[in-house]
Amino acid sequence: MIRITETARDAMQGIKQMIPTSLKVSYVNELLNVGFDTVDCGSFVSPRLIPQMADSSEVIKSLKLPERMPELMVLVVNTRGVDLALQTGRINCLSYPFSVSPTFLKRNLNTDESGSLNMIREMIHATKNHPIEWVVYLSMALGNPYGDVWNPEIVMEGAAKLYDLGVRRMPLSDILGNATPTVIYDVYKQLIPAFPEADFGIHLHTKVSESYEKLEAAWEAGVRSYETVVNGQGGCPTAADEMVGNLSTQDLLAFCSKKGIVTGIDPSAISQAAALALEF
Repeated sequence: MIRITETARDAMQGIKQMIPTSLKVSYVNELLNVGFDTVDCGSFVSPRLIPQMADSSEVIKSLKLPERMPELMVLVVNTRGVDLALQTGRINCLSYPFSVSPTFLKRNLNTDESGSLNMIREMIHATKNHPIEWVVYLSMALGNPYGDVWNPEIVMEGAAKLYDLGVRRMPLSDILGNATPTVIYDVYKQLIPAFPEADFGIHLHTKVSESYEKLEAAWEAGVRSYETVVNGQGGCPTAADEMVGNLSTQDLLAFCSKKGIVTGIDPSAISQAAALALEF
């Protein structure tokens, strides 16, 4: 069994030219009918930092929700973002970019580990009366390009702190594409048995030529939740001066086909979404 999250937000957030709201709505509408388990459709962060996502509320409220509805996720970084997401009346999953890298936390959120954990605690409390799933990323959990101290033990410690807050979905994120198959395998082989009730997915930014070996390492280590972007577009505009594209949805599906893994994805719907994505 495999769980696939399509991160449309990650596809669009780093594009400088503003994408018309109507095109975003059409694109996400296509993704809602593909068969994904979760669709990451926007974020509620400062428009000054991520101007492309400033119309997320309008996009979400304009979506045509299908009968077979995937989980609808947005990224938030504070309680104000949580409030805005809840006001749409349509979001049932919130994500937050925690990190085991002090440099990433400073660059991306202008905070440190303590401040980040306190914010997660506050946001989870703010949703206690709502049917919200939380996804908290362990960014830079597969290596550190900034020179911060990194090892699997630091990742384990970060996961334990999130677990103590009640978080059970913790994708490991390699935003700059530095992870190697060996590191991917070794880290997950330690994490998954240590926290059997947690779902440690993977959010990869990678060169196309390296994606298959990384996917194989993750699958063999027991990873069953994957995040992708149609056509491999996107990247994080605050993580570094240059962005590295996401793991392509098509590459993951090709991997699954070769391995005999059933995905439930509609290939024709993927083609339609891929064609629409080329417009931005």
